[in-house]
Amino acid sequence: MATRPTISDLARAAGVSVATVDRVLNGRHRVREETARRVYDAANAIGYHAIGLLRQRVFQDLPQYRLGFVLQRPQQHFYQAFAQELKVACNNNRTARLIPQIAFAEMQTQSAIVETLYRTAQMSDAVAVVSPDYAGLSITVDEIKRKGIPVFSLLSDIASGIRDGYVGLNNRKAGRTAAWMIARGAKSPGKVAIFVGSHRFTGHELREVGFQSYLREHAPGFEVLDTFVNLETSEITHETTVNLLNEHPDLVGLYIAGGGMEGAISAIREEGFPRKLQLVVNELTPESRNALSQDIVTMAIHTPLPALCRELVALMITAMSKPKTAVPGQTFLPFDIYLPENI
Repeated sequence: MATRPTISDLARAAGVSVATVDRVLNGRHRVREETARRVYDAANAIGYHAIGLLRQRVFQDLPQYRLGFVLQRPQQHFYQAFAQELKVACNNNRTARLIPQIAFAEMQTQSAIVETLYRTAQMSDAVAVVSPDYAGLSITVDEIKRKGIPVFSLLSDIASGIRDGYVGLNNRKAGRTAAWMIARGAKSPGKVAIFVGSHRFTGHELREVGFQSYLREHAPGFEVLDTFVNLETSEITHETTVNLLNEHPDLVGLYIAGGGMEGAISAIREEGFPRKLQLVVNELTPESRNALSQDIVTMAIHTPLPALCRELVALMITAMSKPKTAVPGQTFLPFDIYLPENI
């Protein structure tokens, strides 16, 4: 079992004396800002146990904000990773002292998300949310903004024209990229299917539009089946994929535009269809990485969470500290593409 880093370890990592680290920790004597931040960075790097106290000492002159984040599905690896990267982005920010407050909506219903968002906003100086685009949610966003609390949408846009900004992928481009992969990878034209979590997810809708428009423009020989709604659950995706494989022997491609890809992966594995079907999924997770290595998944389109979280935190700070200069808009992050050969 590894021992906890000591103050001597921290001093060595920062390239300063133990006495200097002690001064930073206890605030007994003023230490140069550059030196204090070097100690803080070293503490972050080695996992020093008093990182919270160090942050308080080093950044005590900076403004403090509480940032609220409302995410989905806490049991999914992607959202757990998202929550962790939000904490890292807040801890590493150098322009303010940030306290992240992360909540998960119990369900994707309008009432559950509205309640979670409103409750989180009451404890925050700014808030960001992942959600389907409900009419009632737009009303809530407007009420929160009237209280002077900026609101941002994540991954899938909501309350367009009301919220302060959207941060995520260009979802239409993601959909077109998925279609390009299937059209290029299939041995011959055939039927293709797309799964979305909900028609109320604007991001999924845009991926669907991009997917269909690419095939219509560049690969008209492919037939796109009616879109399937899987509520982002693996169970529905599994059952529907099994039915598709049995009912459509000329099926050549599947695109899982949201969550639930585990069901498609398990269905293809059980039915013995690896390499015969082009499967494009959303996000690189332990499940999709394993499926890529087995040639079950052809491509994973992945959200660069560290970059997204850093950009989001910076926009939230600007919206609070310089509200007159903050312009509502969309911030698109370039997505990562993973193939069997680069995982």
